[in-house]
Amino acid sequence: MDRSYDVIVVGAGHAGCEAAHASARLGAKTLLLALNLDTIAMMPCNPAVGGPAKSHLVKEIDALGGLMGVATDATYLQLKTLNTSKGPAVRSLRAQSDKKEYSTWVKHSLENIPNLDIYQAMVTNLLVENISNVTKIVGVGTSLEEKIYSKTVIITTGTFLSGKVHVGLKSSMAGRAGEFASYGLTDSLVSLGFKSRRLKTGTPPRIDGRTIDFSNLEKHWGDKEPSYFSFLPNRPFREQIPCHLTRTNEKTHEIILANLDKSPIYAGIIECVGPRYCPSIEDKVVRFKDKLSHHLFLEPEGRYTKEIYLQGCSTSLPIDVQWEIVRSLPGLEQALIMRPAYAVEYDYFPGIQFNHGLMSKNVEGLFIAGQVLGTSGYEEAAAQGIVAGINAARYIKGLENFIFERELSYIGTLIDDLVTKEMNEPYRMLTSRSEYRLILRQDNADQRLTPVGRELGLVDDFRWTVFNKKMERLKEEKERLAKTKIQPSNEINDLLAKYNENICEPITLEGLLKRPNITYECVKQLVAKDDQLLSSEELPEFEIETEIKYEGYISRQLQQINQQGKFEKIKIPKELNFKQLEHLSCEAREKLDKIKPITVGQASRIGGVSPADITVLMAYLNKRDRFTNDKKQAIYT
Repeated sequence: MDRSYDVIVVGAGHAGCEAAHASARLGAKTLLLALNLDTIAMMPCNPAVGGPAKSHLVKEIDALGGLMGVATDATYLQLKTLNTSKGPAVRSLRAQSDKKEYSTWVKHSLENIPNLDIYQAMVTNLLVENISNVTKIVGVGTSLEEKIYSKTVIITTGTFLSGKVHVGLKSSMAGRAGEFASYGLTDSLVSLGFKSRRLKTGTPPRIDGRTIDFSNLEKHWGDKEPSYFSFLPNRPFREQIPCHLTRTNEKTHEIILANLDKSPIYAGIIECVGPRYCPSIEDKVVRFKDKLSHHLFLEPEGRYTKEIYLQGCSTSLPIDVQWEIVRSLPGLEQALIMRPAYAVEYDYFPGIQFNHGLMSKNVEGLFIAGQVLGTSGYEEAAAQGIVAGINAARYIKGLENFIFERELSYIGTLIDDLVTKEMNEPYRMLTSRSEYRLILRQDNADQRLTPVGRELGLVDDFRWTVFNKKMERLKEEKERLAKTKIQPSNEINDLLAKYNENICEPITLEGLLKRPNITYECVKQLVAKDDQLLSSEELPEFEIETEIKYEGYISRQLQQINQQGKFEKIKIPKELNFKQLEHLSCEAREKLDKIKPITVGQASRIGGVSPADITVLMAYLNKRDRFTNDKKQAIYT
């Protein structure tokens, strides 16, 4: 049977689900291909969403009309805001998720989207055509020798390309424990000129919760009044389940150090690099010899299972050593392992081979997203997926790629880093990666991106109405705070004394809120007797407080964005031969020729390109523009 689609998405992890959802919502006839339909949107590692910087990505996905935020709110076990003692730029929401419910919820959502078909198949090769030296995607081939035709293909294969699982010195070919690896697709991509490399990640053992003694372990609950990932109203309130904390000890470390020769990493069997910010327990013990103990969290995997995820204990040591490690931990002396830990290595394709729309620079219509692009984490994968889905749908309509700018979003920061910088390890989003993090807070993601999602066609009428009502309330309340004054009195100063503040003359509520010790809650108490001063509708209180309190810093960062924006607007001609610019350093010529930046701003962020090199590049572009303008003037006269 001859089948054809506008968009084919290969892989149904978090990147693939967001990509398929976005392209189908934008009107493209889409096919989502999964190796196993029962593992769509699976959480193979930590059953959690969010955390520092990652929550920013999830809220940005939601602001654009994506799936992850709503799915997480619908299936959480626990919601907790992290870094509450720190500034607003680094505060983040984290959810402990029910991994089965999450996967089921997403699968059900995808099955009910118009324009989207779902099919179980292994893609082994890409179908292309070459016309006038331009290579274009025309479809995919499967392991069952099917040919499915399409104008675009999005690769979101996660850890499955030539995946290899390691437990001790034994290994087997798999994308995840108990699941087939994917073969053929790497060779097909390499034959088209792509360069592939290998990365590694890992996962800890899962423990039978019935065999853990929780009585003396530190309990960690979620927030009593939880925040949510989605900006939509009426999110469900669910009974929360606690996590628990245990710690490694001297005995644990002795076991690990005595068995390093059995680790595939230290034995040299695995030569590729793993995630720096999520090291294995053996790496922690070796690298941080001065630490006598490491925190390990016991996190529930679901509401209706006794499986417990041993967060922080990722390892590839043999199973008998894993038993020793687990039973050396406080509270786990009698614990039973339900699933062994393992490491997995897999093929990925460095991002510098793709543009800011996540389309290949050499094969038209071929997009990529997720771990196969060198990232780690569900959130990073989902963020790339929605971008690839948007741009695949735009490509078939003959529209240019939509580029998310790094000053507008963490999504833009993530993608700019991936396609500009050469990565040697799995990329993880951190708040420190953004130079604009005070602007790019998790609480204002809807302000930044919901209008973008509306313009693109992903934000429906209901979300748009909710957003506009919120913006009206925010504006009204900020105006009210700027106009409303309070008079000094004993009663007022008695209340302010609780916040180590007082007033000697009339002051607006806005002026008072700018003081470091004053919170929005304090302001509400000051005007509680007059219902007219505060709106009766729910208000984005944290957002209001942050925008007023940090107004000066925000203005300064906006100025920085405007200055940097000048570089972003200066385009670099596609045909420019960097190797001929002799005044550039040798390293700069090599890096610029390899990455081929599209703007001077992107060129300035490439490792090895110095400010002096940017000055040379700017001088050349200015000279070139003057020559072009003089030539046009000569023709005109």
